[in-house]
Amino acid sequence: QVQVAESGGGLVQAGGSLRLSCAASGGAFSTYTMGWFRQAPGTEREFIAAIRWNGDDTNYADTVKGRFTISRDNAKNTVYLQMNSLNPEDTAVYYCAARNFGAAVATGTLYPYWGQGTRVTVSS
Repeated sequence: QVQVAESGGGLVQAGGSLRLSCAASGGAFSTYTMGWFRQAPGTEREFIAAIRWNGDDTNYADTVKGRFTISRDNAKNTVYLQMNSLNPEDTAVYYCAARNFGAAVATGTLYPYWGQGTRVTVSS
C-alpha cells in the first residue's frame, strides 16, 4: 500500500514563500507520478501542479504558473512544491497525490493515493 504524507505548511505573510514536502512510501517512488492539489473552505479541490514519474514533464495550473515550482528527489522519495509570491487566495489545505507511472495530469480522480493534507495560511 502506498502511503503519502505532506509537510511544511504554516502561516506566511502575503508576498512570502513556503516549501511543501511530500514523502511517498510503500513502493518504488521513482515510478510514481506526483501531483499537488489544494482545497480552500467552501470550494472544490483544485489542481496545482504535477510532475511525471521520470521528472521529464511538469504541469501547472494557470493560477500558480510562474509562482510555484514542483520538483522531485527520487533519492529521498520526496516531491516538493516551492511556493513564491504567495497571496491570501493561496490559503488552503494542500494535498499530495500519487499515481503509478502515467502523465502529469490534472485530474484528481486519476491519482489513487492521497495524503492527509497540510494547511497553508497566507495573511494579508
